[in-house]
Amino acid sequence: MNKGFIRVAAAVPNVKVGDCFYNVRQIASLIKQADKQKVQIVCFPELCITAYTCGDLFHQRILVDEAENALASLLAETQTTELVAVVGLPVLQNNLLYNAAVVIQSGNILSAMPKTYLPNYSEFYEKRWFTSGVNAQPVINICGKSIPFGAQILLRCNELLFGAEICEDLWVTVPPSSYHALNGANVIFNLSASNELIGKNSYLKKLILQQSARCIAAYVYSSAGAGESTQDIVFAGNALIAENGEMLAESKRFVFDEQIVTADIDLQKLNIDRLKHGSFADNATNLTDKNTVRIIDIDIPKYQHKTLIRKIYPLPFVPSRNEDRDERCEEIFSIQIGGLAKRIIHTNLQRLILGISGGLDSTLALLVCIKTFDKLGISRRQITGITMPGFGTTDRTHTNAVNLMKSLGITMREIDITKACEQHFKDINHNPENHDTTYENVQARERMQILMDVANQENGLVAGTSDLSELALGWATYNGDHMSMYGINSSIPKTLVRHLVAWAAEQMDEKTRSILTDIIQTPVSPELLPAGEKGNILQKTEDIIGSYELHDFFLYYTLRYGFRPSKIFFLAQQAFENMPAVEIKKWMKVFYQRFFAQQFKRSCLPDGPKVGSVNLSPRGDWRMPSDASAALWLKETDEL
Repeated sequence: MNKGFIRVAAAVPNVKVGDCFYNVRQIASLIKQADKQKVQIVCFPELCITAYTCGDLFHQRILVDEAENALASLLAETQTTELVAVVGLPVLQNNLLYNAAVVIQSGNILSAMPKTYLPNYSEFYEKRWFTSGVNAQPVINICGKSIPFGAQILLRCNELLFGAEICEDLWVTVPPSSYHALNGANVIFNLSASNELIGKNSYLKKLILQQSARCIAAYVYSSAGAGESTQDIVFAGNALIAENGEMLAESKRFVFDEQIVTADIDLQKLNIDRLKHGSFADNATNLTDKNTVRIIDIDIPKYQHKTLIRKIYPLPFVPSRNEDRDERCEEIFSIQIGGLAKRIIHTNLQRLILGISGGLDSTLALLVCIKTFDKLGISRRQITGITMPGFGTTDRTHTNAVNLMKSLGITMREIDITKACEQHFKDINHNPENHDTTYENVQARERMQILMDVANQENGLVAGTSDLSELALGWATYNGDHMSMYGINSSIPKTLVRHLVAWAAEQMDEKTRSILTDIIQTPVSPELLPAGEKGNILQKTEDIIGSYELHDFFLYYTLRYGFRPSKIFFLAQQAFENMPAVEIKKWMKVFYQRFFAQQFKRSCLPDGPKVGSVNLSPRGDWRMPSDASAALWLKETDEL
């Protein structure tokens, strides 16, 4: 496998009803096209060798015999092609006719799977011609050879295990593919002939997405199209490839010519998701009988694709489609608001205190606070925002902090920390000209001390502002900005923070929107070191620890899927195609070093609402010993 990826295709040939040899020529042509694209398995529509709409011609022995002869011709035509193809045709066994999916490779038939559920309602009359494969004999003779036959056949090659079902099988209450998946199949092929009706295509896509998600599998669907009879119904030629609830590729409908769509399936991603979800294994234990499943070991072409067909998005925490952005941002805010509202109601402390720096994180936290108070009907004046200028505070961030608090109508306080920090330097005998970690952390802890003490004064809660990315990297001062009474942003990565603030800005008045826009454009900085001669920010976080886009990418694939460094590096090269590999490797090493070394900070995080599938709460998603070694991860990174 290529880093756990397998390349699959769904193909729709242009057929002629009843002309088997014409049809296999079209199928062979598409197989060769798929082979040129380095596809490893390609799926064709139901009964594609005869065409689906033959009707009572299926009772004509010449059609059934010539379908088998045409299959033999296809085997001869593709015997030098290593990819696996799944094609549909009628097959005879003991005077019973089956609608079957036949798996072929290099001139050989590997197996045949009959359709289980035959529609016999509305426009469908399949029981008139075919028999369900439920009680079929385990072997069938096709093209002069004995072939494994049955609906419960799965084919295996290393991490790949796949099965097939046919059209109506997907539409029943419990599809055969559900049992395939519970028996280990991570890719399902569906040979279909589903006609078009108003609204049916939308329902079909939802059905495929849902089945792929329920099965934690890839679902490759190919449906009849051009050339089928339009005597009473019309076929549009749907080819769809889904992976665990996400549509990876789809054809155009009503294109009256052949089509082929391809996608790279991440088998490791699917297998890890199954491993993490224990209920999947429980379901398999309760509902499967291993004795009824036959597994056939095969080989598939081995390719090392340097570039994937599928798009790897550089911002995995951010919706890739603009149309999803509003819905996602509103949902995230709702979760944050819901968490904070419950804490306020439970404690009956109707005051909030938070530090406002003029940076992204405190801005997002403040926006959540005002939306929460608005929802609860509490005056915004009961939110106390405190700006605490220090040695590195610039005019830009200070002005934005002050203006934002005024614009949002909260209570504002300003407490300069420079004198307190200077006194503390004297108390601990630290040279203030030494701008080391102590110099920086004194400021961070002084700010948190102020926030906690003001909270005591006002009988309120300190709302935390530190985000998921900072917690992953340990880019927070222990018992400083690392601490709070409720960590509003603890599940929000830095790349998502920016989008949430931008989304909220669109709903504000022009003045507030202008302030938020400038905050978004301000370089990320803790502002703990003195500013430049012109008052500009010199201490830029991403210059020190690396791009947050990279670190959030590493974080997502490390925690969500547990991928090895080598695979994450491969994915990062796809996502950040213009970034030198040496730079990706450099910051990947920094990520693993910091992620392992800083676990002790995450082991004592304050409460905070979980928002996405990646979270670092020690009480929820991430239980890691603080003294775990990063040696394995760093060694593999060094060897990249």
